[in-house]
Amino acid sequence: MKLVKGAVDRAIDRPDPATRFYLFYGSDDAGSRHLATRLLKSLGAEKFAVQAGTIKTDPALLADEASAMALFGGPRAIWIEPAGEEIADGVASVLDAGSVESPVIAIAGALRKTSGLLKLAEAHGAATAVVSYIPEGRDADQMVIAAGRAEGLRIESDVAARLAASCGSNQAIVAHEVVKFALFLDAAPDRQRDLTHDVVDLLGADSSEGDLMRLGDLALAGDGRALLDEIERGSIAPNEAIPAVRALQRRLLQLAPLRARIERGESVNGVMTSMGKALFWKDKPLMQQLLSKWGSERIEQAMERSAALERAAIFSAEPPVAALGEELVAIARAAGRRR
Repeated sequence: MKLVKGAVDRAIDRPDPATRFYLFYGSDDAGSRHLATRLLKSLGAEKFAVQAGTIKTDPALLADEASAMALFGGPRAIWIEPAGEEIADGVASVLDAGSVESPVIAIAGALRKTSGLLKLAEAHGAATAVVSYIPEGRDADQMVIAAGRAEGLRIESDVAARLAASCGSNQAIVAHEVVKFALFLDAAPDRQRDLTHDVVDLLGADSSEGDLMRLGDLALAGDGRALLDEIERGSIAPNEAIPAVRALQRRLLQLAPLRARIERGESVNGVMTSMGKALFWKDKPLMQQLLSKWGSERIEQAMERSAALERAAIFSAEPPVAALGEELVAIARAAGRRR
């Protein structure tokens, strides 16, 4: 079934055990991924990735995986990203199976109304379809407020508007920001805290990053020589370790939805052209290079590692400049390998 706007949060945060298939689709890839990640957390499940191409070749495989017990007994969810029409037969086999152990979560981009996959998800009682559009204006502000509420933050409308603008209404970046603010303020759903402009000034994505973005860009581009030169010149001051990590994370969050579109069959040039003025013109050559170099799986791995590094930096008495340098060098080496 297709969820109406007001029913999405409840379905994601309190998932129905009878639902076997979740389809997240629409023009807002970051929003789809954010909702799918929330669902995974609500399910308390481990992500088990399956490639769409594998399902196209062997549709019955998806039902087999969904019906199989997890290796270590814990709950898991089958994760397909990017997904498209090629998984429709596999999804049908899951919905027709006698029983399943693991739900299937698929993240697709924009789908036509005539899409067989979309029709299947909308029509079947054990399937759920959620569409994500890029939020604008008041919708973007409400998206920030809701994201903050989930982490225990009370966000006034003016602060929400500022965050939405600084994050380009990208729900993945917003989610990352509010988690960071909640950690700093020791907020939780049962421990509400007010998010003020002063805190945003201190930690926000729109705080000055100077040349710190350059360090992450050099690492992602695989330019190890230039990166080492920057590090040896002492480019990372002790108070800049956390902003440098966040600059890297923002670039990764920019890359993730664009790379997913490429893996669904769009060309790098086509994706770049569609960005138009949404991407700063000076960044376009670099982004084109990074989109050709980094696959979705490695982007996700880099995000997980950078998040661990950020947590270490926040709770360390002395920001781990050396650890940041080592991580940047590791990323540069990974960039030199094939996707």
